[in-house]
Amino acid sequence: MNKQDAKKRIDELIKLVEHHGDQYHKYDAPEISDEAYDALVRELASLEKQFSEFKQKKTPTEKVGGKILEGFVKTKHLVAQWSYDNVFGFEELKQWDERNRKILAKSGAPSFRGGQGGVLSGQLEYCCELKIDGLKIILTYEQGVLKVGATRGDGAVGEDITENIKMIKSIPHTISDKRILVIIGEVWMKKSDLVKINKERGIQNLPLYANPRNLAAGTLRQLDTSIVASRDLQTFFYDLVVLGDENAFATHEQELSFLKTNEFSVNKETKIVDSLEKIQKFVDDWTADRNNQEYGIDGVVIKLNDTSLRTDLGYTAKSPRFGVAYKFPAEEVTTIVENIEIQVGRTGVLTPVAHLKPVLVAGSTVSRATLHNQDEIDRLDVRVGDTVILRKAGDIIPEILQVLIELRPKKTEKFIIPSVCPVCNAAVSKKKGGLGDDSVALYCTNRHCPAQSLENLIHFASKKAMNIVGMGEKIVEKLLNENLIKTPVDIFNLKKENLEQLEKFGDLSASNLIESIEMSKQVSLPKFLFALGIHHIGEETADLIAQSLSFKNNSELVDKLFNITDEDLIKINGIGDTVAESFVDYINDPERKEVISKLFEILTITPQLETKKQRLKFSGMTFVLTGTLPTLSRDDAKEKIKFLGGKVSSSVSSKTDYVVVGDDPGSKYDEAVKLGIKILDEEGLTALMK
Repeated sequence: MNKQDAKKRIDELIKLVEHHGDQYHKYDAPEISDEAYDALVRELASLEKQFSEFKQKKTPTEKVGGKILEGFVKTKHLVAQWSYDNVFGFEELKQWDERNRKILAKSGAPSFRGGQGGVLSGQLEYCCELKIDGLKIILTYEQGVLKVGATRGDGAVGEDITENIKMIKSIPHTISDKRILVIIGEVWMKKSDLVKINKERGIQNLPLYANPRNLAAGTLRQLDTSIVASRDLQTFFYDLVVLGDENAFATHEQELSFLKTNEFSVNKETKIVDSLEKIQKFVDDWTADRNNQEYGIDGVVIKLNDTSLRTDLGYTAKSPRFGVAYKFPAEEVTTIVENIEIQVGRTGVLTPVAHLKPVLVAGSTVSRATLHNQDEIDRLDVRVGDTVILRKAGDIIPEILQVLIELRPKKTEKFIIPSVCPVCNAAVSKKKGGLGDDSVALYCTNRHCPAQSLENLIHFASKKAMNIVGMGEKIVEKLLNENLIKTPVDIFNLKKENLEQLEKFGDLSASNLIESIEMSKQVSLPKFLFALGIHHIGEETADLIAQSLSFKNNSELVDKLFNITDEDLIKINGIGDTVAESFVDYINDPERKEVISKLFEILTITPQLETKKQRLKFSGMTFVLTGTLPTLSRDDAKEKIKFLGGKVSSSVSSKTDYVVVGDDPGSKYDEAVKLGIKILDEEGLTALMK
């Protein structure tokens, strides 16, 4: 990026970040997610660092909180309120820690002291706390009485909401300590309460709250205290300052203990650790569990446990150095559309795909996102060069949620899907569905389009279909380009010598692929039907059709398959007109019928070995996972349990059937022992699955 473009981008980002910051902090009416906002701020900070001459004095990257709403009395904080810097991965966490160690080494601090007061040379203790997605509040107590309750505001001045704060049941109005105390925490609302309140507001045609944080903030900023009292606001407190004696507590852990003793709500999931690796494990565990709590969590706050080191470390323009917020892998980020291309799928469908500036989202780097069809392109008005909000959660396919029009370059053009196939130049058209409805999608009309042939063969060999190990996309493409295969039948006629002549195919790799092809010749009927790549026939539908066909051998099966009718299929629960029509049309096509007949001569088709009902042996059972298992990842264990019909919960209760325990299990193990829940290790879980 040249200097002119950088300055323009910085100016545009500042306006956009300030706008969305106001919407969030001042009006409690966010227009984009916190994650998308974070992404814009990170881009701005990166550009300011690279092009420092364009950094403005009042840049939003160094602001704390937001502006003060009209209608509330302003109150000056006795203690300045800061905002933690963010890190987004282990490498950034290490950099934060290394910076702190360098500062401490130069500060003349006698040593790095441990949480118990002993001298642990070079060792640091860290306190890990869940970062609650709520509204920050600052309480001031004098002579044991709650005097002021305020919002953070801009860090120096907040809004006086004392009367509303007093409506929250979990906040004590008096405490035994007579010193001047500033106590800091978060107000939040239960996710279940958000659903109830939004349902009521929907009936009354009132605007809905976007999320629990939005609801908590909107409630606390009500001018009518009775509304505040009627809503079950919750709190967690996590910080404490004794005015005039900032070193009153030797450790952060002692501060939290003081808060608990004085009946302030403190999140029980807080943990003291002594290494970055243990911090990472804490973050990883809560990344998996983040959506299973009643409160919103968007990361983990990490603080040095030894409070005496805070003075040595000091502050940046907006943040304390002793703490940092480790944000969970973002499910929404911003990136730039670098190109839009058309892909042709195995059914001939033309799919527009956005090629993106690579970006890390939900733990993986994403460089492409489907735009589905022309209607979706028009709805988003997405163009090459646009800055977009991208969403990806877990294994969900990345999708573009929104275009940030404010950042659109000049002279962009609307994208129109071409009227001919970009691969074979055949005409494209809309297909009719089984009920006569026009499909939104466009299809290549040439069944022998090279792109369709390639995608069909890739699908046929894939893991969920024929599962020919070693025959991935690149190998299939190479075999097709060398004219060694054209149809699925040709795969089974391949010889070792055919493969050895190909580039990068040695004796061993050729032998392995031939062996995989040989092993795939015995296949269950559901997998075979799915492998054919029939439009509308996914795994579940193939399974339903297979269950309806009883047969003793291939000859009996092929006879039943070629004589099946729409009426036969519609009788199967779960299959409608469109699916039935698509299946029968495919089976009755002369060219495809010939391929299927030849495959029946080569393959051994077996009936479905077990029905879904037989497979669901964990049906009605609830499992809780805790700790690190020796070989299974948490996601793998969850997937296996769910596959067998079980439910995986994040918390232990009397309704839990089994708690699966690994290394460093935490409080869930203790709760299971207390309640007498059956406890399994990985070996026990594996045995139960058999």
